[in-house]
Amino acid sequence: MTTSDTTRRLRGEYAKSAQRRKEIIAAAVEVFSESGFRDGSLRTVAERAGMTHAGMRHHFPTKVDLLEAVLQWREEDALERARRGHPVGIDVIRAWVASVDENTGTPALVELEAILAAEAISSDHPAHKYFSDLYGRAEDLLTKAFATMADRGELRAEISPDVAARLLLSTTLGLQSLWLRKRSIDIAAELRTYTSVLLTVEL
Repeated sequence: MTTSDTTRRLRGEYAKSAQRRKEIIAAAVEVFSESGFRDGSLRTVAERAGMTHAGMRHHFPTKVDLLEAVLQWREEDALERARRGHPVGIDVIRAWVASVDENTGTPALVELEAILAAEAISSDHPAHKYFSDLYGRAEDLLTKAFATMADRGELRAEISPDVAARLLLSTTLGLQSLWLRKRSIDIAAELRTYTSVLLTVEL
């Protein structure tokens, strides 16, 4: 076998392995959304992915490894959408609302985040630090946006940027939780209505 043949074979195996990982992560999203992280088993994930338990553990030896891969994929997807257009100030808030609205198109992911976030309140949960960091970064992002808006006179003077950020973050999480139980709720519209109370301009 020539060097070029070996290179092509290795590339093919790598592509196949990467595709397999994506299939396992997609199956894990479904299983963890349905059963939660604690009750969702690796065997169930393997069955959903159409492979053996041993085969799946070749890619993800432990359940924590798989959870970390799911969360990393979820965050990378969210970051990719957040970077579109490089928004600042009020455009960050508009992009935030648009992203929340887009999330309703994939309810399984919203369910997964809600279930894992609830479970991860416990400090011994493997995703506890992840969600603490995630919400911290979200709050920082929104605080900077509202600070820019305050400088431009777009945020009501009696509301500080950090308070506005926490209010928007908590309202988003609360509306998403309600939406999981009542899909008729228009999260984006209600977020725009709520946020407009904080602003001196149209969102």
